[in-house]
Amino acid sequence: MAQALAGCSLLIAGACSAAEPAPTAAAAALVTLDTEVIAQGVPFPRFRVDAAWPQMPGDLMLGQVSGVAVDKDDDVWVVHRPHSLTATDNGLAQDPPVAICCKPAPTVVRFSHDGRYLDGWGTSETGPVIDGVNQWPRSIHGVFVDDDKTVWFGGNGDGDHAVLNFTHDGKFIRSIGRHGQTNGNTDQALLGNPADVYVGNGQILIADGYKNKRVIRFTGDDASFAGAWGAYAQAPQGPSREGNFDQSQATSTTDGGANPQSRSFGDIVHCVVPSGDGHVYVCDRRNNRAQLFSQAADGTLNFVRDIVIAPETGGTRTVTDIAISPDGKYLYVADMMNGRIWILLRETDQVIAAIGRNGRQAGQFTWLHSIDIDSKGNLYVSEVNTGRRVQKLVFTGVE
Repeated sequence: MAQALAGCSLLIAGACSAAEPAPTAAAAALVTLDTEVIAQGVPFPRFRVDAAWPQMPGDLMLGQVSGVAVDKDDDVWVVHRPHSLTATDNGLAQDPPVAICCKPAPTVVRFSHDGRYLDGWGTSETGPVIDGVNQWPRSIHGVFVDDDKTVWFGGNGDGDHAVLNFTHDGKFIRSIGRHGQTNGNTDQALLGNPADVYVGNGQILIADGYKNKRVIRFTGDDASFAGAWGAYAQAPQGPSREGNFDQSQATSTTDGGANPQSRSFGDIVHCVVPSGDGHVYVCDRRNNRAQLFSQAADGTLNFVRDIVIAPETGGTRTVTDIAISPDGKYLYVADMMNGRIWILLRETDQVIAAIGRNGRQAGQFTWLHSIDIDSKGNLYVSEVNTGRRVQKLVFTGVE
């Protein structure tokens, strides 16, 4: 059987061919989402999930999808963790092959808005190697695509203390931080398992949040340190995480449980999302809250208010990522533990509805992780752990 599989001559024609972009998009297959109306009589955005999105090449598979980003052209970028696939998932990649399908997709994958696979790149051998150390993340985390369509991401694996920047086709540009080097919340150059990054308006903002507990800012072509903040825009507080992060710690209760009134960030600062109108949202996942900051002309963050989401929730906790509607009216807050996306009126933070539920069918979520939004208001949602997928929620209007 191994010989037949290696030759790709017996089972399904083309099953072992190289990955090719889908020539045409599949017709949308829209499925109703679980929807809870919380504020009766208040119109809110409605969505259906496209169960046919995306279309993967016939020989590729995604592992845990730990980041999703929409670029200025509405292309959708995802990063996933090939190492999260097992030998029974990637039988085609074994030597010799033991199955018709599949092999891991490249770590960084780009889809069109209608779901066509456009291209992908990146493996553990991509590097770069700096001072003899491979900087490629052992467990990639988060992704952002800037206006020049260069790609940024961090990591939360062993020694993943760098944010890396590549061209759209995978050529290394630069690194902030260094793999294997970290020095706590006060260091002005080194990071600690960075979870998320934003690049724009002359600044780089990083949620330096799986080991450290802060947001850190850099500016200029040389990425000079330009400030760091903890909860309530104070100096970063609390000790950094001891040892390496593993996913079992995502549900740990050794911190005593979520505390939405905590004066310091919890031990997973998971997102940093500027609003485009002078504000910045930060996800303090382990404390079941986001914090909203205003940003002064010099880049300084000033605390505005807490946004508490399902405060009694345990497990993996709630606020894992945030997206803003194109018109700026609505806030979408991804809730990992409850497997739903809360819809808020952005002006008041009033929770008006929620969509989704825990589960494995279309429009349901398992370890809901990252969200982003395109220019038409469609949401893209990723899942990690045993979820391992990305879904498109199609905006159908406000009712």
